[in-house]
Amino acid sequence: MPARLEFSAEVAAAVRDGQPIVALESTIISHGLPRPENLRVARAVEQAVRAHGAVPATIAVLDGQVRIGLSDEELTRVAHLDDIVKVSVRDIATVVARGGHAATTVAATSHLAHLAGIRVFATGGLGGVHRQARDTWDESADLTSLSTTPVIVVCSGVKSILDVPATLERLETLNVAIVGYGTQRFPGFYLTDSGSSVEWQVDSPEDVAAISRVRRTLDIPGALVVAHPLPEDLQMDPDLHDRLLAEGLAQAEASGIRGKDVTPFLLDFFHRASGGISLEANTEIILRNADLAARVAVADA
Repeated sequence: MPARLEFSAEVAAAVRDGQPIVALESTIISHGLPRPENLRVARAVEQAVRAHGAVPATIAVLDGQVRIGLSDEELTRVAHLDDIVKVSVRDIATVVARGGHAATTVAATSHLAHLAGIRVFATGGLGGVHRQARDTWDESADLTSLSTTPVIVVCSGVKSILDVPATLERLETLNVAIVGYGTQRFPGFYLTDSGSSVEWQVDSPEDVAAISRVRRTLDIPGALVVAHPLPEDLQMDPDLHDRLLAEGLAQAEASGIRGKDVTPFLLDFFHRASGGISLEANTEIILRNADLAARVAVADA
């Protein structure tokens, strides 16, 4: 195990014994969900992983140390720290060198999970190309990190506040493989269908694991993205979603919100303006993805 990583006892034993493990990001706890719901959901997500016989490994940086697997006390710290920053791969070393605290994005979690020998990662939605990218060149570092990091990422597509078709084009260019779980329609995070399609469909955790094993045999770089949609009865009302998105984007523009601050701003706006409806959908997304990721990890172990 890399000395620069600090493993919880549970995760260290799982790595040593070849048990199924699911990596979990910490940005959703620190920046994606409001308090106190963030801690409740973080605990529920870890329990969803354990329910299928896999070990949860929530990843974060605390006191300048990369932690692979958090105790309940450490989960609580991530949920309540005011000085915890959101980091992608490029900033991990800076926070570690300065002894700071950081919550890991999709890119950072994928990188650290791979470094730790963990093959499966559950998240909510991927980052991607922003809607004004033609003018701002703003796109998430998640995309390039996924092109070089060989992990299975279970998600509900790309966050619907982004430019989904442009993001799918970039993922294709970057050679990131995408399969739809039980569908050939690409999910839209809060929405069951983003309006875009995917070429390949899988219908079981064993199917995902079989593809992953062949990818390892052929030494194919990059992630295998498993796009797992919300059922239609759990999605946000599409008309409400589109109205809130337009309002949120306008407020972000008026407030001068740019770059990596746009996503947490819009997620918070959705939570407040929807009267909790988006929070319910967000919670269902991460719980369902953790459940599926655990079953994939068991099949792949």
